[in-house]
Amino acid sequence: MSLVATLICNPANPALDSTVVDGALAVLPSPGKPQWLFDEVAIDIPFEKPLEDHNQVHAIEARLREARGDLPIDIVVQPIIARRKRLFLADMDSTMIGQECIDELADFAGLKAHVAAITERAMRGEVEFASALRERVALLKGLPVSVVDEVLAKRITLTPGGREVVMTMRAHGAYTCLISGGFTLFTNAIAAKIGFQENRANELVVHDGKFTGEVREPILGRETKLATLIELTESFELDEIDTLVVGDGANDLGMIQQAGLGVAYHAKPAVSAAAAARIDYGDLTALLYAQGYRREEFVS
Repeated sequence: MSLVATLICNPANPALDSTVVDGALAVLPSPGKPQWLFDEVAIDIPFEKPLEDHNQVHAIEARLREARGDLPIDIVVQPIIARRKRLFLADMDSTMIGQECIDELADFAGLKAHVAAITERAMRGEVEFASALRERVALLKGLPVSVVDEVLAKRITLTPGGREVVMTMRAHGAYTCLISGGFTLFTNAIAAKIGFQENRANELVVHDGKFTGEVREPILGRETKLATLIELTESFELDEIDTLVVGDGANDLGMIQQAGLGVAYHAKPAVSAAAAARIDYGDLTALLYAQGYRREEFVS
C-alpha cells in the first residue's frame, strides 16, 4: 500500500529541517523521496507498507512522534490515494474560530465562568450535549439579541488558515459546510466571512428583541453532525474516502470517525485519541498540507 507521512509545523513557528527529515526517513519502511510543500513548514514523505490493519498506521505515527521528540511538529499518516477531499465539514467554536460563542454571550449576563465550565465538560464528553446546551441557553434569558453583533465585532477571531482551507478546496471542486452545535446567529456571519457554501446550527428563540432562554428543537448535536456528513456524502455521490472533517469536541467525534480523513484540531484529549489524525501545533492550513497541497496552490 502506498502511504504518505506529512510533517507539518505552524507557519508562525517553523521547525522542520534536514535533521528532522532524516530522523523520519530512518523510521519509515521503504521511504521515497521527500517533497517539500512549504520550506521548513510542511513536507511529504511517501513510503510503502503492506498493511493488514489500521493499527499499523498508528504504530508508524508513534515511531515518527518519538523521532520528532518535543519539537512542535504535527504528523499525519494516510493512504496517498484520494488525498484531496471533495467534501469538507468543519466545526465552528474553537475550530474555525478561537472562541466558544455561548461563553461570550454569557459574559454579558455576568455568567461566563459558570457557562464556560459547563461548555468545557460538554466538549470533553463528560455531560450530555443537548441537556448541557439547554442549561446554558436558559441562562441567557432576557439578554438583548443585539449583543450578538457586539460579540461578533469585538470578541470573535477567525482561526488562522481557515479561509485558505475553504477557498482552496472550493477552487478544486470541493463542497464546504460549517456545522455547529452553536447558533445560526453566529454561523451565518462566520460562514460568510470564511467562504463556506452552507452552514447549519441551532436556532436561539427570540421574542421582542430578547432571548427567551430557549433553543429550537431538535438540537443539533453529535448525531445530527454525523447525519449531515452522511447526507451530503450521498447527495454529491461521493465515497467516504472523499470527505474531510475537522473539530475539537466530543460532539464532533461521530463525524470525525466517519470521515475519510477525520482531524482533531487542538482538541480535547478523548477526541485526539480517537481521531485518525490530530493537529496539535499547526494552524488550519495544516488541513491543506495533509491533502498534499503546496503553499503556492493556496487560494484566499
